[in-house]
Amino acid sequence: MTDTIPAITVGRTCPFDPPDGSAELRERGPVARVRLFGGHTAWLVTGHAEARALLADPRVSSDQSKPNYPVLQPTHTRLTDLDTTVVFNDPPKHTRLRRMLISSFTVRKIAALRPKIERIVTERLDAMIAAGPPADLLASFALPVPSMVICELLGVPYEDHEFFEEQSRHRRDPDGQALQNLVTYLRDLVQKKIYKPGDGLLDDLIAEQVAEGKLDHDELAMMGMAMLVAGHDTTGHMISLGTMLLLSKPDQLAKVRADQAVIPGAVEELLRYLTIATFLPRTATEDIELGGHTIKAGDGVVVASSIVNREHSDELDVDNSMRQHLAFGFGIHQCLGQNLARAELEIAFRHLFHRIPTLRLAVPVDEVSRRPEAVLSGVTELPVDW
Repeated sequence: MTDTIPAITVGRTCPFDPPDGSAELRERGPVARVRLFGGHTAWLVTGHAEARALLADPRVSSDQSKPNYPVLQPTHTRLTDLDTTVVFNDPPKHTRLRRMLISSFTVRKIAALRPKIERIVTERLDAMIAAGPPADLLASFALPVPSMVICELLGVPYEDHEFFEEQSRHRRDPDGQALQNLVTYLRDLVQKKIYKPGDGLLDDLIAEQVAEGKLDHDELAMMGMAMLVAGHDTTGHMISLGTMLLLSKPDQLAKVRADQAVIPGAVEELLRYLTIATFLPRTATEDIELGGHTIKAGDGVVVASSIVNREHSDELDVDNSMRQHLAFGFGIHQCLGQNLARAELEIAFRHLFHRIPTLRLAVPVDEVSRRPEAVLSGVTELPVDW
């Protein structure tokens, strides 16, 4: 009976930890039934091995138009407008779209981009320090850095960054207006670039894919929107939450400040510990045996990545990083931009804590204003002092 199936909690009481009730859900086993809003049910995966197995299984779909796709909040139903992006497609379309992008996000390509990231981080810190304390780290540093990087990578005019940052903050609003504004902006930008090419990934895709009929204008616009939003939103909130977490744990921060060689591992540990993308929804397309249960074809499945990543440890330890976390997902939908995100996080934390050794929170952690978006953890501002 449905009253014996526990409800899944989406929101986080603490921005650092998985949602309330996660310990109880984990105790039910690595695979268990849960109740979503509106009375719908789905399978919840909380075991690390089971999550990796499921995300690598070709019998699960990321297509949000599937009848039982697990919608975790009422406002998320409008995300089906993004069904032309690489994120919400299955093979063969997903394979086609991802192949067009993957060469732009290789380790080698991102290594070549590192000097530009270093310059952007330095410039933003120069400006924040010159303005003097106190400061909102989110607005002054954490969001502008990835925004400037993704704009430069894609060939998007940075002077438009305030527009798309504002729209991305409201893209899940029930009226859907912000989402439509982003779509319109990218469609207009693609049209401008067709007649007046620039230097960036969007321009390369126009020349290499659109011109040859392999990609249409709408697909490119939606692809660009997905990269633009993901490229600044998730990384920006990882910088701010990672900073807030380290500042609240002096012993861990001391290790990061004492030895810059610790920072790459610390980034992995922060990604694992925070896991700001709380859940990864899927739909089974065939029957799947997992964790002692049969997930039937058509059943919704939710990988609780924030819970899965705490199976390793509930403690933060920057000396004991885990590379097999699910902060970037796993399988064919593993985040394309993970190499870029890692580079941005490493460079941002290295410069931030070196340039401002006395950096501290200006308000207690529980007084920091958090974003209402529950599925993607973050803050609306991060007051700091030094």
